[in-house]
Amino acid sequence: MLYPLKFKDVFKEKVWGGEKLRSWLGKDFAPLSNCGEAWVLSGLENEATVVSNGFLAGNTLPELIEVYLDELLGEEVFAHFGTDFPLLFKFIDAHDWLSVQVHPNDSLARERGLPRGKSELWYVLQAEPGSRLISGFEKGIQAEQYLQALEENRLQEILHFVEVKAGDVLYMPAGRIHALGPGILIAEIQQSADTTYRIYDWDRPGQDGKMRALHTAEALDAIDFSPVNLPLLPFQKKEDESIPLVNSPHFVCNLIQLGRVMRKDFEALDRCVVYLCVEGQGRIGWENGEESLQAGEAILIPASMQHIQIHPSPALKLLEVYPA
Repeated sequence: MLYPLKFKDVFKEKVWGGEKLRSWLGKDFAPLSNCGEAWVLSGLENEATVVSNGFLAGNTLPELIEVYLDELLGEEVFAHFGTDFPLLFKFIDAHDWLSVQVHPNDSLARERGLPRGKSELWYVLQAEPGSRLISGFEKGIQAEQYLQALEENRLQEILHFVEVKAGDVLYMPAGRIHALGPGILIAEIQQSADTTYRIYDWDRPGQDGKMRALHTAEALDAIDFSPVNLPLLPFQKKEDESIPLVNSPHFVCNLIQLGRVMRKDFEALDRCVVYLCVEGQGRIGWENGEESLQAGEAILIPASMQHIQIHPSPALKLLEVYPA
């Protein structure tokens, strides 16, 4: 019988990475000197996460999908994606600015021989006072104006900067130019793709001492030049309920803030569900057992499981995510 699955992290050292994945989430990323990203659930080739609990420990996520098929993913998800897990879950620590970048949408990605585009959601776990990020353009512009600003090193003048704090949520659809700024720790949910077009990199060298490549031409057709008026997602901070955050073409994400036991019934869903813990700790219980969960971890509930209980200890905040 399948059961709720936890996975070993895949750590990524980055030129902009820091220490918060260790100091805030207790992750041991040694021997890396810093850590920009912890991939907690991934099916990407050569980057797949490995099960850490139960009798399936040691198997990668793609290996499980090849064996359990729709029992793990759900009939509709398996029919659409086959053995390709469609989502990727990360925690990201921005000690310095990430590059200003954009991702292609599904249509453009497939034109370029890629499996899919990359839309993503950011949940801010912690932010230093005054921390900012970039979400789109301040005003609607034309491609020619953008290229002129880029050539004249004035890109920052036309970008939309947003000050953020813990608990803020942003949806970054494919095509939106964006960048995380210094002092921000986030959870990220995204389509399972790793295609990034780097537009501007703050005139700094990479980890090898050389300037990192830019993708000006590739990015041009990917960029949405519309203004971004409401970058932060509004939601009511209710306790002990599933609070809708995003219902996108790629995934559904709800926020759950718990102070008491919650029972979840998935009989009508026919999809795997991922719980990404962003605050506190607790346990996931089911008919034959239970598994602990704490901030910085993800747990995958197979589609064949119809009922679970979520036990906060004493409080717990989760992102509840499943493929659309």
